[in-house]
Amino acid sequence: MIKALALRFGFGMVAAAMVLTLAMPAWAQQGRRASLDFIRDAEIEHIIRTFSRPIFDAAGIDADAVTFALVKDRAVNAFVAGGMNIFLYTGLLQQVEEPSQLIGVIAHETGHIAGGHLVRGREAMENASTEAILSLLLGLGAAAVSGNAGAGMATIFGGQELARRSFLAFSRTQEASADQAGMSFLDRAGISVRGMLRFFEILSSQELLPQDSQIEYVRTHPLTRDRIDSVRSHLEHSRFADRPLPAGWDDLFQRMKAKLEGFIQPVVALRHYRESDPSIAARYGRAVALYQRGDLQAALPMIDRLIEAEPKNPFFLELKGQVLMENGRVKESLAPYRRSVELLPESGLLRAALAQALLEGNDPKVIDEALANLRAAQVQEGHTPFVWRLMATAWGRKNNPGMIAYSLAEEALARNDKGMARGQAERAEKLLPVGSPAWLRAQDIRGVVGAATN
Repeated sequence: MIKALALRFGFGMVAAAMVLTLAMPAWAQQGRRASLDFIRDAEIEHIIRTFSRPIFDAAGIDADAVTFALVKDRAVNAFVAGGMNIFLYTGLLQQVEEPSQLIGVIAHETGHIAGGHLVRGREAMENASTEAILSLLLGLGAAAVSGNAGAGMATIFGGQELARRSFLAFSRTQEASADQAGMSFLDRAGISVRGMLRFFEILSSQELLPQDSQIEYVRTHPLTRDRIDSVRSHLEHSRFADRPLPAGWDDLFQRMKAKLEGFIQPVVALRHYRESDPSIAARYGRAVALYQRGDLQAALPMIDRLIEAEPKNPFFLELKGQVLMENGRVKESLAPYRRSVELLPESGLLRAALAQALLEGNDPKVIDEALANLRAAQVQEGHTPFVWRLMATAWGRKNNPGMIAYSLAEEALARNDKGMARGQAERAEKLLPVGSPAWLRAQDIRGVVGAATN
């Protein structure tokens, strides 16, 4: 997993780093310094959204307006920041034992969103530049494992000086309120609150430990016996107490955990997922782990067998495309990437992955195909800097300096680099046809950046 971004384009290696430096108040800069690494993965985000959508619908929240940020960290934690943004740590995703526990956590965090709860100290958050945090959050799809941006699992070096743990802590009153709201959403969705109870019971033993030894979630979400009793009482009176989750959700959950472990802890995954285990999740975890360990002779046949088992699974095809492209077999990667997009055309991350593979091949015949996929990717990933950098690369291949400048202006805006955004927008205005959509958008960018800096 990469820390600073090493983004590969057709014209060679370009190194970049997305570093978010926050103007934190003095009290928040004291003590432990923290940084966050974010990951992007089309499949994991798809699974989490599948689990979350009934909860958001029950809460009356537009599911598409909620951003999930996956933090690559062994800590067991989750929190809400900036209003409609849920941060989930990979340590939490790996720690929960069943999908109902993860769904309980998401329901609780949705309670914070519905209740208008912000991270404690809104003024401090604003001083720390919420705009910069959300700009980073919306641009998480900037690079992929081993430099293959937009494909498979991606990681980003998020920020320095995010805050002390106390900066993320909610009050006990807010926690109890979020519990009640979360349980009501689960009831409306017809989902048992048993997973929430089981997760809280796992955490309850942590309160007896010294604070420095407690799970992060307990430190940032004060847990009390009254809260646990409240959830237990709700469960005893709920008509959905023993209702099972929809068919297939446990399988999705197991695949997510296997994929995470394969990427993040490949050695552990190879011990955990034995060759004798015939399940799809186990084979998936082993295939990813072998690929991460550089054993392509073993990994590729396993991926092919997964595709044979599920030929309409876009994520198995995406993984094959990623493995081939990262190992210099760009032309071979195009077929599985194209098929993954055919199967899930609404995925901006899959389209960006295909576009990069098309650009990597240095074939002028496929530039228009790359541009078409990038335009489609912008529907979901319009705030992702890397999509706009790929767009600039594609327009460079077509020798269109006006569109290059416009694309770089959008990229800079997504990175919250106002100076660069203004400069490239001004350049685009001079080069593009007056009144064209990109020319008008360049004017908008210049106006937005100018208003933000005045």
